[in-house]
Amino acid sequence: MDMAASLLLAIALMLIIEGMFPFVFPTAWRDTFRKIAERPAHHIRIGGLIVMALGLLLLLAAT
Repeated sequence: MDMAASLLLAIALMLIIEGMFPFVFPTAWRDTFRKIAERPAHHIRIGGLIVMALGLLLLLAAT
């Protein structure tokens, strides 16, 4: 599998997983999203950094 196909596969899986939560739990998803949006910007930024680092570690572990 070439790199472009792997990237498309990764994006497709991400979109499927991201879409499952609002589809299955729309009210809880909206409430959670609202609570996150009310957090200070630096909390959201730190959360994003943690998620990116975890993704990078998983990517490195998979290769």
